[in-house]
Amino acid sequence: MRMLVAYVSALAAFVALDFVWLSLMVQRLYRPELGEILAPKPRLGAAVAFYLIYAAGLVVLAVAPALKEGAAGRAALNGLVFGAVAYATYDLTNQATLRTWSMKVSIADIAWGAFATALAAVAAFALARMIAR
Repeated sequence: MRMLVAYVSALAAFVALDFVWLSLMVQRLYRPELGEILAPKPRLGAAVAFYLIYAAGLVVLAVAPALKEGAAGRAALNGLVFGAVAYATYDLTNQATLRTWSMKVSIADIAWGAFATALAAVAAFALARMIAR
């Protein structure tokens, strides 16, 4: 039950945070920097798959170890590292292989991924711990 609460909490927190980020930044950062390579609308199937898989990774790699230790700091640190590595993989691969990918997007994305993942990990940790009591 605790892991299910952690998963649903991580998923909800990350999706909510990412929704706010994307709502604010598509027109300010992504469209001006990436222009033509952006799809006119997000492909919802791929987005849903990403969020479901990402939340699972977040729970396994950040939230579960933190719950085992009973340490919110562990959730934050592991979330920060997981987010930075995941987003760096995406952004730096795109920067290495696409003609149009800016360092500005990579830096903003990696920082965002690290921050949002750490925050979602702490939220999931707190809710799973509260429910388990």
